[in-house]
Amino acid sequence: MRIVRSRSALSEQLNAIKSDGESVGFVPTMGALHSGHLALVKHAALENNHVVISIFVNPTQFNNPEDLKKYPRDVDADIKKLEELQDVILFLPAVSDLYPKEVRSKLIDLNGLDKVMEGEFRPGHFDGVATVVSKFFEIVQPTRAYFGEKDFQQLQIIRLISKNQFPGIQIIGHPVERNRDGLALSSRNQLLSQEDQKKALLIFQNLNWAKLQVPKLSPDTISHSIIQNFEGSALEIEYVQIVNEDTLQKIDSWEDVKSARIFIAAHISGVRLIDNVSLF
Repeated sequence: MRIVRSRSALSEQLNAIKSDGESVGFVPTMGALHSGHLALVKHAALENNHVVISIFVNPTQFNNPEDLKKYPRDVDADIKKLEELQDVILFLPAVSDLYPKEVRSKLIDLNGLDKVMEGEFRPGHFDGVATVVSKFFEIVQPTRAYFGEKDFQQLQIIRLISKNQFPGIQIIGHPVERNRDGLALSSRNQLLSQEDQKKALLIFQNLNWAKLQVPKLSPDTISHSIIQNFEGSALEIEYVQIVNEDTLQKIDSWEDVKSARIFIAAHISGVRLIDNVSLF
């Protein structure tokens, strides 16, 4: 593994690789790496000659300053998890590399994909995501870029950005990685006690229950039932949404929908968790 800490150093490495006609996979992360991130890196390594993984806690995608402050960071531990990997470049940019003039998001038309679910409850979040991903794509110019489906709304937004601005980059979605009990892997899980992680399994249990109710129950009935299932639990529901996978718009019936997905966001012990599963 090679570590680079500046945009210019990364460009020097990538120019040498690309001059030989070799492919580059890109895995952007915010660090606090877990086996879900490593699965993305392995996926990228299978399909490319080289992999760039970035670690950068992007300030513009946090609408809550306290959330940014407490986001887990441990670059030394992250490096240890990656150091045995071959043909991997770890990019550790400074804020000034990504935001040389001012730390501010660009306003990018995301065709309404940013107005629902995460966009509704975290205003400005996807402006920050779209801004930093665009910057990374300009710097790395990868053959393929890899994103986990746990952040499925983000994945759909990045697919749109790539289609409109970076058509030469192939966007690859990777299935949600879970622990043996079914909890979606997340850097934020490190902020939870083992007991809270067990309680958080209620999210995945209800997602699986929802899948079994299609098409017997309507989308609204399923959503309302899940909200009731969380009453009296340790988790506070933020939203339950069943949407068209392509448009991310809420659906009221199963008719004329080719693919649907259910999303849950909830809080436990001050930590916000999200998860989703495909219904069909």
